[in-house]
Amino acid sequence: MESVNIQIRRLDGNADIPLPAYMTDQAAGLDLAAAVTAPEVLQPGERKKIPTGIAIALPRGFEAQIRPRSGLALHSGITLLNAPGTIDADYRGEIALIVINHGQAPFVIERGMRLGQMVVQKVCRAQWIEMPSLDETERGSGGFGHTRE
Repeated sequence: MESVNIQIRRLDGNADIPLPAYMTDQAAGLDLAAAVTAPEVLQPGERKKIPTGIAIALPRGFEAQIRPRSGLALHSGITLLNAPGTIDADYRGEIALIVINHGQAPFVIERGMRLGQMVVQKVCRAQWIEMPSLDETERGSGGFGHTRE
């Protein structure tokens, strides 16, 4: 598996927060932990911006996608808005998670709790070639469920 070196910085007061980590040998996403200073209660339907206590410097030509954790979504109804979120290679601020509670009970976010995951990907730049028409395909302009029986 290919790897890339990424600079990371723990922000002040967050030495105890684990760095993003792969939980299995073939995991695509690095788990991100909450760097809240005190437990945060997320009521049903409520959303909050939760800090991670880290900033990164991605190499040019890479992005980091921020995604929800499936176990939290299934068991507690906790997910991330704006998912996948994108961290661009030129962003140097703190990574934060926009967490929402779609569950039916309040959810407590504790310091160090794994709340999201980050997938690092290569990025290519699109070069538009404007055309008067496009080649035909079997699908054509069908979209939004057009393949339903």
